[in-house]
Amino acid sequence: MGQEIIKIQSISQLHNMAGFEKPKHPLISVVDVSKIKINKDLLNVKLSPNLYYIGLKSADCGMQYGRNHYDFSEGVLAFQSPNQVVAITSETEFDNEQGWMLFFHPDLIRTTPLGENIEGYSFFSYDVHEALHLSDKEKNTLNDCVEKIKEEYNERIDNHSHRVIISTLELLLNYCLRFYERQFNTRTAKNKDIVTQVENTLKDYYKTGQLPEYGAPSIHYIADKVHLSPTYLSDLLKKETGRSAKDHINDFLVDKAKTLLLSTEDSVSEIAYTLGFNYPHYFSRLFKNKTGFTPQKYREVG
Repeated sequence: MGQEIIKIQSISQLHNMAGFEKPKHPLISVVDVSKIKINKDLLNVKLSPNLYYIGLKSADCGMQYGRNHYDFSEGVLAFQSPNQVVAITSETEFDNEQGWMLFFHPDLIRTTPLGENIEGYSFFSYDVHEALHLSDKEKNTLNDCVEKIKEEYNERIDNHSHRVIISTLELLLNYCLRFYERQFNTRTAKNKDIVTQVENTLKDYYKTGQLPEYGAPSIHYIADKVHLSPTYLSDLLKKETGRSAKDHINDFLVDKAKTLLLSTEDSVSEIAYTLGFNYPHYFSRLFKNKTGFTPQKYREVG
């Protein structure tokens, strides 16, 4: 039997379990990291909050996300979407740390444009080791947004508060998008190496005959080989090459199909099976979408 996972369904439940003071707002809360005292009863307990989380910390503290353990290095911003599993693994005191943890419930944004667009902020699906590393200027920009959110729910909850909180939260997330793009740019040499690793992984998968047996490799398979989360890998590839991880996989299959169509007498169905397609019409549809030709037409004009 695995360890029980405790579900956290609300901001109030989170504050109560963690020993925080009563929240000022039922759907959003900002916690000052320097005021946190680790509740030893929660050490190594698996928690699954139905909350979005954004956290900026300035010093190390042990945390486990899923099956992986990470140490937060100085000045990193980490994200978590609802219902991910997290555990506190260290008794580190937070007295000397600076930073904040922002939690908000999905209901806060459910009927808003931000709620409709929240999936576009793909960093909520990144692994913790893919956290955003911030400059001092960037940290100050985000700190200003967080202070405005705190000020709004601490001092002036009125008919405009919800709109102001949502718009400031959206501004915070949009800055994070900008800063992630900067991070991709500053790591361009490393990113190019990852692009090469993805291409080599696809080549190895083909050479070892795994396509007919297992079908096309999934994005999760490729991401695992290059030690990244699927979402981060796809965003990185999109930034570096203009093509998503799925595009890279499909383009590789189509390129191999072109070679087989022109260099063998195998039928279109046989080539489809060789490339891991259980249904040849799926292969033909993909090939035409990518090339403008059916496989048979490509063979005839090739």
